[in-house]
Amino acid sequence: MGYLKEIVNFINTILWDYILIFGLIGIGIFMTVKLKFLQFTRVFPALKKMIIDIIKKKPVEEGKMSPFQALSTAVAAQVGTGNIVGVATAIASGGPGAAFWMIVSAFFGMATIFSESVLAQKYRDVKEGEVTGGPAYYIKNGLKSKGLAMFFAITCIIALGIVGIMVQSNSVAGSVNDAFGIPVFAITIVLTIVVFRILVGGMEKIASFSEKVVPAMAGLYILGSIVIVIMNIENFIPAIKLILIGAFSPEAIGGGVLGITVQQTVRFGLARGLFSNEAGMGSTPHSHAVADVPHPAEQGFTAMIGVFISTFLICLSTVMVNITSGAYNTNISAAEMAKGATVMTQNSFAVGFGSLGGMFLSVCLSFFALTTIVGWYFFAEANVKFVFNSKPRTINIFKTIALIALILGTMIDADFAWQLADMFMGIMAVPNIIALFFLSKDVKEILDDYDRCVEKGKIHWDYECPKLDEKKKKKGSVLREGLSTTIIK
Repeated sequence: MGYLKEIVNFINTILWDYILIFGLIGIGIFMTVKLKFLQFTRVFPALKKMIIDIIKKKPVEEGKMSPFQALSTAVAAQVGTGNIVGVATAIASGGPGAAFWMIVSAFFGMATIFSESVLAQKYRDVKEGEVTGGPAYYIKNGLKSKGLAMFFAITCIIALGIVGIMVQSNSVAGSVNDAFGIPVFAITIVLTIVVFRILVGGMEKIASFSEKVVPAMAGLYILGSIVIVIMNIENFIPAIKLILIGAFSPEAIGGGVLGITVQQTVRFGLARGLFSNEAGMGSTPHSHAVADVPHPAEQGFTAMIGVFISTFLICLSTVMVNITSGAYNTNISAAEMAKGATVMTQNSFAVGFGSLGGMFLSVCLSFFALTTIVGWYFFAEANVKFVFNSKPRTINIFKTIALIALILGTMIDADFAWQLADMFMGIMAVPNIIALFFLSKDVKEILDDYDRCVEKGKIHWDYECPKLDEKKKKKGSVLREGLSTTIIK
């Protein structure tokens, strides 16, 4: 077992310290330049439009999600224990300056996630009456590489649908047990029943759950964080200074006690930012693929909101709470600080809310983990449909496997499970990055097509291909010509 752990650690070091940091940041910078820095001009108009659509309750076609439901499902997966415990670990190991590099990764990640979303929209498919899509589909249909698509799909199933679910259920069980003293077996039973009821409802139930729980979950945590920061408002400006100074000169903080180099600060900030918002990882396109929008670019804009929420709002909330409350101590070395990183945020809330602080954080962690389980399962199921051609019996078997993984997850040592999840998530990101680079021309064409539509005053993507042979029309098939996508019903 020890030898296996060493192998996994070695692979993770290669992936996360070298390949993925350069690959994910590189594709983010490449797409940002190619798409002319769309982060500055598209996010807030998309947010405004989404709010209007929510108010108007725009109807959605059967077998699809609304843009907000797709975003909520994506954010459900993006926002997990990593946004609390992982961020605390990042600033403990890389200093306050790591927060600055998290923001940098999120900025470029917006261009990456836009690209993933529009490709998922363009190359999506229909399985058993439901729209489905994701990297496996645009690798196969766009990149024309079935082997690479199958490789991505299998690693995604393992990373998200099995190992990922195990570590999230472990987080729920541990957090609730510590805060409320409820036995782990009781937590396991309740969690299994809740997840089972959601999963058996299919896409509609998952979408409904996500759009209700995710906004409440994120809002509650952000509100609690704001209260803590206001209670320590005198430390707000000093906290900002620590972040900015620590980003470029970490040795200047605490008289050099931290023992952190610029390389460590950049590494932990970028890696944690990329892991928390999942831009480029290949996970969130599965939900954006099924959104019912008039043009793929619109869902790409909406997808960027997810990165904004995950990193700019929730991750930064964790950072500011830890620094302003004094839970992060610049007089303690990074090595010592990292040992207590898992309880750092808990201590931050305890400063403001006393014993209720631990309970509050436990509730937030539990909902974060629960929504991640649901989101990751949905993403994994899309790949099960891809690998096994959407056979209902296979989907039901996979639901059972996912629930077994959930139960086992509450009984295992989390450290090695997290290492396995990191490894498989890192491996699945590699073919996705390759596809994004080689399909970047498609992304640019889709954005340009959207802008031309806006100029003409009409946004319309789906239409009957005029050159389509009537004999080729088959129910449930997806037919394309140029940039158009038509689903035959």
